[in-house]
Amino acid sequence: MWGGSGARGAAVIGHTTGMPVLLRAPATPHAPELLLRPWRDADADALVEVYRDPVLRRWTSRPVTDARDARRWVFRSRQGWATHRRFSFAVVQPQPDGGDRLAAHVLVKEVLPGRACAEVGYWTAAWARGRGVAPRAVDAVTRWAFGRFAAVGLTRLELLHQVDNPASCRVAEKCGYLLQEVVAARPPFPRDGHRHVRWAAPAS
Repeated sequence: MWGGSGARGAAVIGHTTGMPVLLRAPATPHAPELLLRPWRDADADALVEVYRDPVLRRWTSRPVTDARDARRWVFRSRQGWATHRRFSFAVVQPQPDGGDRLAAHVLVKEVLPGRACAEVGYWTAAWARGRGVAPRAVDAVTRWAFGRFAAVGLTRLELLHQVDNPASCRVAEKCGYLLQEVVAARPPFPRDGHRHVRWAAPAS
C-alpha cells in the first residue's frame, strides 16, 4: 500500500483476542494524546467527512463517498481482525465532552504465521495534518506489531508510498523506517514508490 498522510513509549492495552486492542500515543508539548482503537459502526459519518478531502483521495485506492461505503469499509476492517491478517485502527483525539474526533487511520496488514515481513499503512485527516499525528500513530502501531507478533516470526515492517508524496517520506524517517529502494508502479497506483523498512529490535 502506498502510504497516505509515534511517539515513544505508546501504551498497549488488551490483545488481539478477547478485549479490544487500544493503543495510546502520548501527548506532545503542542498536541494532545491520541487513542488508537478498532473501527466502530459509529465512525461511519466521520469517515465519509474525512474522505471529502481531495488530498486524501489522491493517496488512497478505495473511495468512501457515502454512508453505505463507510459501513462496508468498517465491516472490512472487522473482517481483517477476525482473520488475524489485517489490523486496522481508527486514530482519534479524545474530546472534552467524552467523545472523540477522527484524526487518522493506521493498519498492519499481511501478517502471516512464519512470515517475517508485514506492511504498515496510514492516512491522516486534513484537519490533523501538521500536528504529529501520523508519526505518533505509525510508531505506536509499529511497536505494538513487533511485540504482538514476535512469536509468529515478525521481524520486519515495510511502509510504502508514491515517490511524489514527500510527506510520507518524512513520516517514515521520523518513525525509524529507512528508505530501502524504489519500486515500480503497480495498479491502482500510477507512479513508482518508495519502500521504507524498520526492523524489530534484537531481543535482550
